[in-house]
Amino acid sequence: MRTSKKFQGVVVPMITPLLENGKVDEQAVEKIMRLFADNDISPLVLGTTGEGASFSKRDSLDLVSMVMSAKAATQQIYVGLTGNQVGEQIELANGYLDLGVDAVVATLPSYYILTPFQMQSYFKNLADKVSGPVMIYNIKSTTQMSIPLDIIEELSQHPNIFGLKDSERDEERLAQSITLFKDRKDFSFFCGWGAESAHSLELGADGIVPSTGNLVSEMYKNLFQAAISGDLETSKKYQDLTDQVAVLYQKDRTLGQSLATLKLLMQEKGLCKPFMKAPLSMLDDEMTQQALQNWQAFQNSQE
Repeated sequence: MRTSKKFQGVVVPMITPLLENGKVDEQAVEKIMRLFADNDISPLVLGTTGEGASFSKRDSLDLVSMVMSAKAATQQIYVGLTGNQVGEQIELANGYLDLGVDAVVATLPSYYILTPFQMQSYFKNLADKVSGPVMIYNIKSTTQMSIPLDIIEELSQHPNIFGLKDSERDEERLAQSITLFKDRKDFSFFCGWGAESAHSLELGADGIVPSTGNLVSEMYKNLFQAAISGDLETSKKYQDLTDQVAVLYQKDRTLGQSLATLKLLMQEKGLCKPFMKAPLSMLDDEMTQQALQNWQAFQNSQE
């Protein structure tokens, strides 16, 4: 029997749609939020996919205000915390919570490599000083650090720390994490490794956080519903399809290039424009044409 929890389901790390002048495209925010709501998806705003590390405090708060105005009653709003100035992260977190968001999702400060003790101290200090729920975000690919599971288990006892989003590509760690937390009513585990979405739910994960959900939201709705109802054949079918989509924008690209490709393909669906926040940039003409050709070929294969 799956344990029902306050925080669970499909949470998509939302791209941040921009206008050519670098400002947030509010109409696109509303459009993406409607798409998510129609597919039982909640957004993670200002995460890695949302270029969160590139936005000023003012722009970040403005974006979150737009998202709060566009949210459906069924959606929970998660907001990313990415930075090296601890005091500023605490201030931002409380600013987001004052706007009514449901939770903040914090990575480690990553300019310095931290010891396990320093990792634990950072999250404890954050949770002590933030006025709402905090999710720990383990993403080794960008921070170059992996938060030990014993540290996370200790932190999970803090009343303000409600969950873990883990994007680390480690099958043993994934299984251990789910075993540790799946029966805890007060702590949720979200799998941030897109290719393991269906498998993690089969093991007992509470939720998934797939960036590809920006482009094929309906596939993740179907994957999640099939997985939690025990229809493993259907969940695997959608896992295979979403893996194919992920390859279209991720394979042989840097993280920044993959995000630019994702926005380009979302433009093809009328969801946003392809502009990026500096220091990231749009694709060159050759990569653009190749990405569009690959996307068209995938769509044709589904007809």
